[in-house]
Amino acid sequence: MSKLVILHILNSEPILGEIDELPAPTDNIIVVQNPRQIDGKDLSYLQHQVTTVIWPIEKINFIEIVPGEDEDEDIIGFVRE
Repeated sequence: MSKLVILHILNSEPILGEIDELPAPTDNIIVVQNPRQIDGKDLSYLQHQVTTVIWPIEKINFIEIVPGEDEDEDIIGFVRE
């Protein structure tokens, strides 16, 4: 099952995309399917038919994982008794 993530790339706008699994500490690249801008528009520097892009990990500041509909149910907030 793919995860929706936001990649924060050095000197670039954040990119929204899907990954199959989170990168391991030993990985050098990250494979992203359906990369697009946060607002859903196409990336201007990619061809229109491109659906998968490989970025080197060294170019990424950090990765945000967007929670899915089923993941929201598992979150337990602060409970005061």
